[in-house]
Amino acid sequence: MGLVDKLKTLFRGPGLKEISDEELVSLFVETREDAAFNEIWKRHGNNIFSLAFRITRDQHNAEEILQDVMTQLIQKIHTFKGESKFSSWLYRVTANASYSYMRSQKKFVNEISLDSYAPYDENGTLMGKIESKGWSDRADDVLLSKESMGVIEKAIDELPELYRVVFILRDIEGFHNTEVAEALDISVAAVKTRLHRARLALRDKISDYFFERGGNKK
Repeated sequence: MGLVDKLKTLFRGPGLKEISDEELVSLFVETREDAAFNEIWKRHGNNIFSLAFRITRDQHNAEEILQDVMTQLIQKIHTFKGESKFSSWLYRVTANASYSYMRSQKKFVNEISLDSYAPYDENGTLMGKIESKGWSDRADDVLLSKESMGVIEKAIDELPELYRVVFILRDIEGFHNTEVAEALDISVAAVKTRLHRARLALRDKISDYFFERGGNKK
């Protein structure tokens, strides 16, 4: 029994939910069965919206991107070649759609650049001009408290879009540099540069908070 015949059998029975993403893609490409596509969307729709929202920070924009990705998926799902996990491929499509949407909405106009950002040196001192703010040895209950996580999330949200998107895709979503570059249509060197500056900016934004928390410990 060939793959498509096997999948058709599964489609007629209760096993549709038990087959892999890749088998579902093959089924949809070959048969265009709505149930196969609906199962794919059921598995990944929420994650697509979550990624779009994390990148754009706007529910309406995320909903627009969700619809765009759905349309792209219907039209281009046959281009998935199985060279990576389907979920990884789909999230790259989402990242690209999110980035393209923000550019079309001129989200990057008048954005602050981090190109000349003054980083902390190896001692945790801002170019040697202020007191050392080392906080990497803070206890986990401080670093992972609800308040601390809120500070970190706020700091990420305040990054300029060009850097925040790279940081989210690379350090939060776990994309490889080449995947981020492909999704955003930039060079790998640009990914590395923006990621490095984003990390330095985040360190600056959250160092005051953690340094003060550490200083208040008895």
